[in-house]
Amino acid sequence: MRLPRTTGALSGTIVIILGIWGALIPFIGPYFHYAFGNFDKWHFTTNRLWLDIVPGVVAAIGGWMLLTGSRRKSGIVGGWLAIAAGVWFAIGPSVSLWWHAAGNPIGAPVGGHIRQSLEWIGYFTGLGVAIVGFAAFAMGRFVSRPRLAEEPFVAAGAVAGEVEEHRARRGLFRPRRRAAAVEDTRAADNRRTADDTRVADDTRVADGRPAEDTRTADTPRA
Repeated sequence: MRLPRTTGALSGTIVIILGIWGALIPFIGPYFHYAFGNFDKWHFTTNRLWLDIVPGVVAAIGGWMLLTGSRRKSGIVGGWLAIAAGVWFAIGPSVSLWWHAAGNPIGAPVGGHIRQSLEWIGYFTGLGVAIVGFAAFAMGRFVSRPRLAEEPFVAAGAVAGEVEEHRARRGLFRPRRRAAAVEDTRAADNRRTADDTRVADDTRVADGRPAEDTRTADTPRA
């Protein structure tokens, strides 16, 4: 059963944009002094691969599935991919201490304390929370929205009923129940006519006249 394509369109688009942002900001952020560690532009490291590029790509894939998904299963799978990417954005720098005991492998945020807080929010924590929020919202819509295939069926039945009623009123179409009632009426009329004829014949026989002669005599002559 299909769902409307607008189910996860808005949330999917936002998740795609956030995923692209998360994957590219380490490389383009230094252009406007928004960076971790140093201002080297397009500087690739393994830590940036695992903490920025991979979750950004996964979030973009999940957002694309939310944007284009027309079935409940695809929307839910895309939502879970986006949620996993958002969670990794939020906790990745802390988890990276497992393989980099010397400290934060991506370096410290640069600038004053306000800029540093914005860098943490825009690179990791706030970005991850935003992705999780929009993905969860889209998943809720995929779970709760009615299926698209059910609506035309109900509408078609309602329209067919209206057309049948309209035709019946104008005498253009007789429903089956009405036709059966007409047949029952005709059968009852035939039985009533036969009973009346039989009673008349019995009356004429009682008067001493044959039923056939009486019917012949009762028949008007030209």
